[in-house]
Amino acid sequence: MSAESTLRTEGPLSGYLVVDLSRALAGPHAGMMLADLGARVIKVESPDTGDDTRGWGPPFVGPEDDLQATYFLSCNRNKESIALDLKSDDGRAVLRELLERADVVIENFRPGVLDRLGFSATDMHALNPSLVVLSITGFGHDGPESRRSGYDQILQGEAGLMSLTGSGPEDPQRVGVPMADLLSGMYGAFGTLAALLQRERTGQGQIVRTSLLAALIGVHAFQGTRATVAGEVPKAQGNHHPSIAPYGLFHCRQGLVQISVGSEKLWATFAGAFGINAARPEFASNADRVRNREKVIEEVERVFSDFEAEPLLDKLNQVGIPAGKVRTLDEVYAWDQVHSQGLVIDVDHKILGNVSLPGPPLRFFSAADTAETTLKKHTAPPLLDQDGEQIRQWLGLVSGAGTGRAGRAAAGTGQDEEGR
Repeated sequence: MSAESTLRTEGPLSGYLVVDLSRALAGPHAGMMLADLGARVIKVESPDTGDDTRGWGPPFVGPEDDLQATYFLSCNRNKESIALDLKSDDGRAVLRELLERADVVIENFRPGVLDRLGFSATDMHALNPSLVVLSITGFGHDGPESRRSGYDQILQGEAGLMSLTGSGPEDPQRVGVPMADLLSGMYGAFGTLAALLQRERTGQGQIVRTSLLAALIGVHAFQGTRATVAGEVPKAQGNHHPSIAPYGLFHCRQGLVQISVGSEKLWATFAGAFGINAARPEFASNADRVRNREKVIEEVERVFSDFEAEPLLDKLNQVGIPAGKVRTLDEVYAWDQVHSQGLVIDVDHKILGNVSLPGPPLRFFSAADTAETTLKKHTAPPLLDQDGEQIRQWLGLVSGAGTGRAGRAAAGTGQDEEGR
């Protein structure tokens, strides 16, 4: 593990160096997770244009002559940026210096692209035998469709997620956030930490591979075993659970509420509180209620029609039924519970000034005294090549080679070659 003084000194991964060669969302999300844990993450970007997501919008914010994409801001906090042309001698030389010092490298190039640039996994491990290489693709690194470009919505369809999402079987819908990208980044970070733990025992690096396809199949959960074990083909059925009833979104007099009646004890409590005959044959067990879902929905919405949303939620809470509202994102980020969990952070951006970002989802506490040890100091997503000169100086390289300055062509790092 590198012991350079420039590495971050807080968080469980303090002292670790991550070189993030990825772009778009899956790899950058994994890199951001490691950065949130205290690793120093150096983001390597193509000159001139940088990460693809710097141009993904609207919305853009900031001055007209230096607009910033909010998409990029979502997945690059706590990182540094250096711009390198990996087809140039200079760019490759800088990358080699970084790899020699790194603990982890993240890449989501198409299979074979890094090989052609002289940075195959074998090449990287020759430079640094202890390096952990996280590699994320769309459909997997091998197999008959490994060469296909992978984008989130394509994979949501190909991996079956859209067939489970929507108002009904004829209405497949994508999830409202890029789940394939996010989950593959999360699995990638998880695998990376496991490889680092193994390295503590063996001293050797490892290659960690995942894909958007693998990540989505990895979260099929009970829907997957319905298909593989029960021989059923799950279909979208809107806002109601396929295996539990009542569990879903219900109308009341003015508004909507969600309830989760996940046990027979809760069902008896719920039915008694709202005057429902729990002993009706079609309501007698969860299996009966699932088979008679439409009757259950009709009965629940009949008794809910006497209530407006807030009084109804109050009553559900009083009797111990898990329930909630459907919040818009502005309501979510104004919610005191969200702020209490550190899920909104303020950072100082070079162009935008002080901005609020969604915060890291993990918190850490000392086992000795339960004092919180969560990393509290965060940095804004960097401008393109914001840290290039400082990184070159740290590496002991002469600054001013021209790589990363505005106007230099982004040779060799275009999406036609790089796509997952």
